[in-house]
Amino acid sequence: MKALLAIARKDLLLRFSSRSEWLFFLILPLAFTAILGGGFNFGGDGDPRLPLFVVDEDGSGLSAALLADLGRSSTVQAHERSRAEAEAGVEDDEAAAALIVPAGFGASLAAGEQARIVLISAPGDIDVLAIGQAVRESAARVGVAVAAARVSREEAEARRPFSSPSERQVYFEEGLRLAQETADNTPQRLKVTSATQADRGLADYSQPAQASAGGIVTWVFIPLLGISALFAYERSGGTLRRLVTTPVARSTFLLGTIGGQSLTALAQIALLVVFAAAVFQVPWGRSPVALVVIMVTFVLSSAALGTALGALVRTEAQASGLSIMLGMVLSLLGGCWYPIELFPSAVQAAVHLLPTTWAMQAMTDITMRGQDLAQVLPEAGVLLGFAVAFFVLGVARFRYE
Repeated sequence: MKALLAIARKDLLLRFSSRSEWLFFLILPLAFTAILGGGFNFGGDGDPRLPLFVVDEDGSGLSAALLADLGRSSTVQAHERSRAEAEAGVEDDEAAAALIVPAGFGASLAAGEQARIVLISAPGDIDVLAIGQAVRESAARVGVAVAAARVSREEAEARRPFSSPSERQVYFEEGLRLAQETADNTPQRLKVTSATQADRGLADYSQPAQASAGGIVTWVFIPLLGISALFAYERSGGTLRRLVTTPVARSTFLLGTIGGQSLTALAQIALLVVFAAAVFQVPWGRSPVALVVIMVTFVLSSAALGTALGALVRTEAQASGLSIMLGMVLSLLGGCWYPIELFPSAVQAAVHLLPTTWAMQAMTDITMRGQDLAQVLPEAGVLLGFAVAFFVLGVARFRYE
């Protein structure tokens, strides 16, 4: 036991002798989780439309028609506010823009004159481009209906003059109603179908949970592959060759090195789990037993792959470069950076040959779908299988020189 602890302590001192190691151990994982935890949105349960504050200072039927058309928009979500509330909301980033419909809007439009509306936006907000387009489309639809009603009124008046201004106005309003109904009932000639979250396998998707799990897999996986660099360093320095002349068995040396790095990885995982749970409310505590089992089997499979890699590389530089490159590629393909459901179906099937895929699947099952130990045991079994296979390969090909 003393030999195991001495070897583990020696490797830890060697690993953290460089300040850059803290970059991989703590800084990059936390930054990765913090940035991606709120950086992308693949669905979510809220209304995806852009909020638009609307101020109706006209109070006419035509201003109401404009607001009703905006309410049916697939781009904006209209909320009626007072002018002061709307302006303050834009200033406080509660909405990207505010639409002001000034008094006289309806009268100008009905008379065939140019009607004015005002769109207030936050400087530099690109969302206002989409909002502006949605407002223009709604205004154009109302304008077309008004133009049709006005033409209809003029044609009727040319055949038989109205007996009074009120009769003329009633005819115009009825024509406007019919024009709007006709526009609303016009058959769609273009049908747009969008994939839902459920269609893409993202019904329970959570970006913070995805980022937390991806950060753990990526930044724990790469240092564990770095076990290969430790072996290469010891081999190049002649330390492994001198071990042959000591009572320390090969198994003791391997267990000390692998065990020390694995315990460090588990401590790193604990820190990242606590950070994600505290900052982003990622529900890592849904099934603590399942979480521990998956983390242990993932660490064992990663350490085993690092051991196998250490038996194949020749120099420390070669091991370091290969560990980072292989770690990044396997993390990307394993779904750590983007949900694997967004990959082509052929890729989704092929990447099940990677331990990172099974680790991510288990972690997202725990955090997003609330699965317990019994439900993630298949993933744990596969990870344990990877660990056995890689350990057998690494020990069989282990060399002192």
